[in-house]
Amino acid sequence: MQKITPFLWFNNQAEEAARFYTSIFKNSRITDVVRYTDSGPAPAGTVMTVTFELDGQQFTALNGGPEFNFTEAISFAVDCETQEEVDRLWNALTEGGEPGMCGWLKDKYGVSWQVVPTVLYKMLHDPDPAKTKRVTEAVFQMKKLHIPTLQAAYEGA
Repeated sequence: MQKITPFLWFNNQAEEAARFYTSIFKNSRITDVVRYTDSGPAPAGTVMTVTFELDGQQFTALNGGPEFNFTEAISFAVDCETQEEVDRLWNALTEGGEPGMCGWLKDKYGVSWQVVPTVLYKMLHDPDPAKTKRVTEAVFQMKKLHIPTLQAAYEGA
């Protein structure tokens, strides 16, 4: 069992969201569903929590009611090795949601994600400040991050 588990509060879409996320990420699965009993606060038999894994990372989703909403103050960053992976995840997560700037997006449940090519971290840690400046400027011009454009900025092309 992992020591820290992200816990997501949904109005009443916890199971739907868990199924959506596990359909997008490889090596993912729902591992447990707990239902409310007759002691409430939701009707007995309805889903209270869903525990699921996304590529080995455990999450718990709660049907807690409409009291709280997601904000961009918390997001999940997803490292992607290829442009194909960036495109696939970006397209799946923005379906019904909304794209943001610099690789950020909100999915249809309001959860914020950052879909980031792994190579970007390497570029931003280059000791040459001119390279990192060009890459940063390129990122600020994009919604979905595009590796060839980042690479061209890095190389000064």
